[in-house]
Amino acid sequence: MRDIILQTCPAFPPTPLPELAAARQAPATRQAHDAIAGHIPALHAIELVPPPSPVPFGSTIRIAAWNAERCKYDRPSRRLLETVAADVTLLSEMDVGMARSGNRHTVQDLAGPLQQGFAFAVEFVELGLGDSREMRWHAGQSNTLSLHGNAIMSRSRLADAFVVPLDHGATWFSNSDADQRRLGGRMAIAARLAAAPSPLWVVSVHLESRSTPASRALQTRQLLDALRTRIGDAPAVIGGDFNTDALPSEPAALRAACQDPQSVEPLFSEMAEAGFTWSTCNDGQATQRMRPDGTPSAPFTRLDWLFARGVAVSGCRTWSAVDADGAAISDHELVSIDLQLA
Repeated sequence: MRDIILQTCPAFPPTPLPELAAARQAPATRQAHDAIAGHIPALHAIELVPPPSPVPFGSTIRIAAWNAERCKYDRPSRRLLETVAADVTLLSEMDVGMARSGNRHTVQDLAGPLQQGFAFAVEFVELGLGDSREMRWHAGQSNTLSLHGNAIMSRSRLADAFVVPLDHGATWFSNSDADQRRLGGRMAIAARLAAAPSPLWVVSVHLESRSTPASRALQTRQLLDALRTRIGDAPAVIGGDFNTDALPSEPAALRAACQDPQSVEPLFSEMAEAGFTWSTCNDGQATQRMRPDGTPSAPFTRLDWLFARGVAVSGCRTWSAVDADGAAISDHELVSIDLQLA
């Protein structure tokens, strides 16, 4: 298993072009992957940027989680977050320097206008333009940094950030389709809310999409073991895309399954054993959504979850990830909870 990452930096340096060229030509082995990945700084640090004017938390705070699917739609995504008005947002599938999202720093573009800070960590260094659709749409274009990962945005200061690797890495390098070869692996990023009236940690998670219920439970166990080592049993909120595609898609069956999902998704048993609850944090709605190109197709289930431990949850909601005209801006909805801190 890869090591936990503690090092922080104010911005990632350019991705070394010789390493990217070597990776594209390297044999599809873990040994080749690890030799190259070890020389890419962005895979070994956390980009930590404080909010310009930190806002103290009140007695109630809102925490949201959203797989923004590359965050290609900057202004509609920002308007969604303005509407949700979360104090902390756990983000996944965020691009930095990818042609498919305009070679923007998508986390910075959201956080800056919202007057928030962020911690961003790289899940993958992309060796191409993306999936097969993105390769067609952006043919002839080039990435500037080729980074893709998870983030935590906050109105107040984040402290003690760390990254927990959830696999050995190289899965998308040695076993991937030729059109989406990547360096890196799945991970979670955690941080402490420094201004909370009592200790509170938040964790943004993205489990593997090409997975089984058993492998998702294993990744969850690895995350919880790392959290146990670093934060003990401190109050925490974990949220993100858990890719729980074994759950039913029929609405009534999904709502019922969301109250007792352990039989089909054993990751929930892992969460329960670590003291995390989900029944008050999730409303049982599906969180998948069809994109403007007609993919993915229905029926849909709930892939995105929030879990809480040691805090009182006062409300949960699933928000539609659409623009002003009702067009999808991600293939995932946004989810949120409200916490009572005092």
